[in-house]
Amino acid sequence: MSRSRSGAQPGPAPGAPKARLDRYRAKRNFAVTPEPEDGSTRRAHTLSFVIQKHQASHLHYDFRLELDAVLLSWAVPKGPSLDPAQKRLAVQVEDHPLAYGSFEGTIPPKQYGAGTVIVWDRGTWEPVGDANDGLARGKLEFRLHGEKLAGRWELIRTGGGRQPNWLLFKKRDEWARPAADYDVVMALPDSVVLHPLGLLDARRPAIAVAASGSALADDPIELLRGVKKTRLPATLKPQLATLVKSMPGGDDWVHEIKWDGYRILARISDGRAQLFTRGGHDWSAKMPSLVHDVAALGVADSWLDGEVVVLDDRGVPDFNALQNAFDAEHTDDLRYFIFDAPFLEGRDLRVSPLQMRRALVQRLIAARGSGRVRFSEAFEAPASSLLAAACSMHLEGIVAKRRDSRYVSARADSWLKVKCSRRQEFVIAGFTDRGDDARSVGSLVLAYHRGGTLRAAGSVGTGWSSEEGVALRERLAPLEVPEPKLAPVSGQRRWPNRRSAAMHWVQPRLVGEVEFASWTPDGLVRHASFKGLRMDKTARDVTRETDSDVKPVARVASRAPARVGSVKVSHGERVIDASTGMRKIDLVRYYESIAPRLLPHLQGRPVSLVRGPDGVDGELFFQKHDNRGSIPGVRELDPGLWPGHAGLLAIPNADGIVSAAQMNVLEFHTWNVTTRSIGKPDRIVFDIDPGEGIEWNAVGEAATLLRTLLAELKLQSWLKTSGGKGLHVVVPLAARTDSATVKHFSQAVVAHLARTFPTRFAVKSGASNRVGRIFIDYLRNGAGQTTAAAFSARARPGLGVSMPLAWDELPSVRSGAQWTITTAREHLSFEKQDPWAGYWRERQTLTAAIRAQIE
Repeated sequence: MSRSRSGAQPGPAPGAPKARLDRYRAKRNFAVTPEPEDGSTRRAHTLSFVIQKHQASHLHYDFRLELDAVLLSWAVPKGPSLDPAQKRLAVQVEDHPLAYGSFEGTIPPKQYGAGTVIVWDRGTWEPVGDANDGLARGKLEFRLHGEKLAGRWELIRTGGGRQPNWLLFKKRDEWARPAADYDVVMALPDSVVLHPLGLLDARRPAIAVAASGSALADDPIELLRGVKKTRLPATLKPQLATLVKSMPGGDDWVHEIKWDGYRILARISDGRAQLFTRGGHDWSAKMPSLVHDVAALGVADSWLDGEVVVLDDRGVPDFNALQNAFDAEHTDDLRYFIFDAPFLEGRDLRVSPLQMRRALVQRLIAARGSGRVRFSEAFEAPASSLLAAACSMHLEGIVAKRRDSRYVSARADSWLKVKCSRRQEFVIAGFTDRGDDARSVGSLVLAYHRGGTLRAAGSVGTGWSSEEGVALRERLAPLEVPEPKLAPVSGQRRWPNRRSAAMHWVQPRLVGEVEFASWTPDGLVRHASFKGLRMDKTARDVTRETDSDVKPVARVASRAPARVGSVKVSHGERVIDASTGMRKIDLVRYYESIAPRLLPHLQGRPVSLVRGPDGVDGELFFQKHDNRGSIPGVRELDPGLWPGHAGLLAIPNADGIVSAAQMNVLEFHTWNVTTRSIGKPDRIVFDIDPGEGIEWNAVGEAATLLRTLLAELKLQSWLKTSGGKGLHVVVPLAARTDSATVKHFSQAVVAHLARTFPTRFAVKSGASNRVGRIFIDYLRNGAGQTTAAAFSARARPGLGVSMPLAWDELPSVRSGAQWTITTAREHLSFEKQDPWAGYWRERQTLTAAIRAQIE
């Protein structure tokens, strides 16, 4: 009888392990297949799980849970998803022996499940409650502790029969991630036997602890010790909330008070704390007490996000008192409510879920906070009740944030705000004198920016005391100008003057916070009341806030720009290939996953780019230079490498590849030289390009003939698909021969084949010369010529990929575009050896004897 970690004892087994494996054995011939016939030994105290990736007639994932000395098994066609909204079909199949959990290999043809199997993930699992009871009821909840998957999951049965259908899906916790942001199947496609990762719990301990619901350590920073550090950015823009009319319901959201204060970001580095406004202004000198208390948190290399307020006697934020505190330099009254930690202890937490970040902030402040530095608590109550309570307490409103959302430096609808009354910032465009006291302000003219114009928004005449009215006038008087700097209200030819007071126009520099009842049809505020100046915001950023009936869908956060690694992907959902429906985000994710294999083909040599802003069906352009530096991560080489031309381009690292894909680069082409030997090629490329009417088998035969000829010349060659119609045969060289000689040699090889097989090969490149024949393109070996790199996508319908091959694989290849950006990485995950491993070590030369022989 098996026991879970929690001590829950599963119910009685449906049958002895040996009997339960009868179906498994009946389907297999163990004299032929390498699969294990038996093997029921198990480890004590833990239950194992394994997910095996199986390339059979169709690629699928076999999900297996150890229970009662066998592996319960489900076939999951699309593989697991970390997005709780994606429920994946899981077809229950026969139980497997425990020994199958470590099986990797190839099941021979004509055997059940013929194809290749790898271990995609492995680890231990814990049933929530009694596992056998859950299976009997058709609802099994459990926790996984694997190398790729962790947290809470659930299987729900949807149909009976010999092979019952179930649904496998992720439960909402700190490990869940929107599908638009992350696809674990695409991001981590390889075997954990060949490429072990270690348990995810250990790689990201902070998330693991928060997910388990257990108490955190007394010192929360200890939770981050195993997480990789990164450089702290010098600046950071805050995430902003979207104004809506009503709060979203459900348990996917965290609800906080909308603090009536100044948004402040704290940067802590080298023991020094700095406080920045939303606009990036350093206000550290204005708030020395808070700077001291933030530094006393004792964290290094961190960005904290929160709101600075002054509380009244009831503990409610008072914006007017906040303004007075700054004016009177009584900043000891300030309170800093922290609600997020985009960076903590040198770790970039922006991609981690909000709930995890808040858990760390809460425990950090509990351990090291002060009366001035506090945590912004969340409230567990229905959204409607919270909003009613907030309004009754004269609070500004409520903010709702998705528990699983990442931190983005933009206004996003993963954070939503509802206000108790309409309230926003306005630019002060003018003022009138008070009728009984010309030293004081009688009213303020309000405005906001729209479409490059400063537009009128009406006026406000209440909300300040006599003393504050005098102070306002003193601030505004030096800004006076003769004429208004804003457009009048629609339908009015000029601005009206009050009879009892003079109108004064000012430069639109100051910003005021105003509460009002509503907007009039012609765009003016009604029943307005002034709350104070906003010294933390600049006038140019003030626009009219518009609320909307946002109805959050299951994944509101996915509407924000997705991130692939460190790169923010704009317009990721745009279709770039109408023939398949593939999107820009699919291409960027492909290049991220393939970058470690593609990079060796790019590094150290000039790179040219094929860009397609509108995808493969739009206009394409070939780019060798980038004088404007428009592609982050792509480096410009010394112009002296190619005299008379602008600097060539280079891709220094994997981030450069992903950044280029974000900037609509579809193809990567490389020169046949390195930057260290710019005039002496280190390879020869033969592009086998079939003409009209040529069958694919003839293309393969041409490659084989070319390989044979090169071998007779004592030259080893390597093979790859072109990603289009043909094949590329590549000959590595020691960089000792000039480009002209290498090109002449390649031309002689092609001419020899054309003379020997005149009905098969053409020596000229024109389309009319290739009808029914194959042209082996040697022109790519000229100085400055390029070829699509191995693993590069091709800018044509289907988005084929140039795939390196072993020569013995050629008979099984059906097309030069057999692999695409959606299948190439999966193909490589089953590859045991790199077919081009020897290519990088080969240093053959074009000796005079070889050149003479071919000529």
